[in-house]
Parts: sequence; C-alpha cells; structure tokens
Amino acid sequence: MSVRPALAAVAGAALFLLAAPALPASAAPYETVTVDPVGRIAEDGTVTLSGTYRCTGGSGPVFVSSSVSEGSSSTRYGIGGTRAVCDGVEHSWVNTGKPTPGALVPGAAHVEATLMELTLQSGLPLPRFHAAEQQDITLTKG
Repeated sequence: MSVRPALAAVAGAALFLLAAPALPASAAPYETVTVDPVGRIAEDGTVTLSGTYRCTGGSGPVFVSSSVSEGSSSTRYGIGGTRAVCDGVEHSWVNTGKPTPGALVPGAAHVEATLMELTLQSGLPLPRFHAAEQQDITLTKG
C-alpha cells in the first residue's frame, strides 16, 4: 500500500477540521442550577433564596423551584418558584415564600433547587428535570 494516499487523506481531514467553525463557549450543551450560600429570613418569616440557572430548550414551561430544611429535620418547606428562560444563557433566580410561622430561624439550613419542565404526555403535565442542586447555606435576618 502506498503512503501517499494515506497522507493525502490525513491532510484533507486536517484541512476540513481547520475550516469547520468553532462553537462558542456559550453553546455548551449543559444545564445547571446553583444556590447562593446565603439566604434571608425576614421578621415576618418570609424566606428569600437565590442562585443562577442555565437551560437549553424546553417544549413546556420551565421553573426553578426551591425548598429549605434546618437541622436534622426531614421536613422541607417549599420556597416559591420562578419561571425560567431556556436560552442557553446564565440567568439569576430569586424565590420567596413564607413557611409555617416559626418553622425556620436564622442559622444553618439546607436548600434544594430544581430546574424542572412541565411536559404534556397523554394530556397530563409531567415533570422533566433539567438540573438539581443541594447546598448548605446560612439564613440571615434581613
């Protein structure tokens, strides 16, 4: 077998790869949700949590939901929901909610944030999870 045809094929492939456009970093096909390390709890018990998210596409409405717990309790309190824009760009989210009075106090807490889409299947809205994150945070008065 001649070496020249093989070298020509390798050179052609290299030229093809060099001519192909590079994908921008923002076009990375991944989805994330983060939780900020500090949340706020107001005098009236309203809790505010925040973070960032990134998602790409969705056929139904997409939301960032969050919940919080404290100590060794297995009770989680839902803290609002934010409608997400799935355009591949990082966005901020802020959720607020008022759990049972006195249920949460300033100090260490554990938050779970979920990026979830509602899709219709057989006429029923079913969840499709894009990303989830769990984070230990500090709830501060504010």
